[in-house]
Amino acid sequence: MGVAKEIFAAPVTKVLEILDMQPIAGMPLAPPHLLGMTDVRGKSVPVVDLARCLGMPHAADTEDTRIVVLNVLSNGAASTMGVRTDKVVEVTTLDHEALEPPPLESSSTVQGIAGIGRRHGQFVTVLDVDRLFGS
Repeated sequence: MGVAKEIFAAPVTKVLEILDMQPIAGMPLAPPHLLGMTDVRGKSVPVVDLARCLGMPHAADTEDTRIVVLNVLSNGAASTMGVRTDKVVEVTTLDHEALEPPPLESSSTVQGIAGIGRRHGQFVTVLDVDRLFGS
């Protein structure tokens, strides 16, 4: 998943599907990162903006904008959530199975980061989707 010039990854076991951008119904009084609700095969699914969740600036939608539909555990219960990304790069494996720990591990900013990997020598931030989106 791409946001700005950064690359993020979610475990493939958490990804249900990848959608082209589609209408999102806004939610009154929602936090800034919650864009609203969208329909996924007849089911109402909340959609969050990955950029805003990570403290990055929101970008306008383009032809590359996607919604990644994830299975997220929240308080032990599974739920479905859409994550708006600027683009989806590819479904792939990292260069090495082991991840480097996130920097500044005690920082609340990295609590949703499982670690840092590499793909073709480029840094990939691997997200812990349950911790990042499960609350």
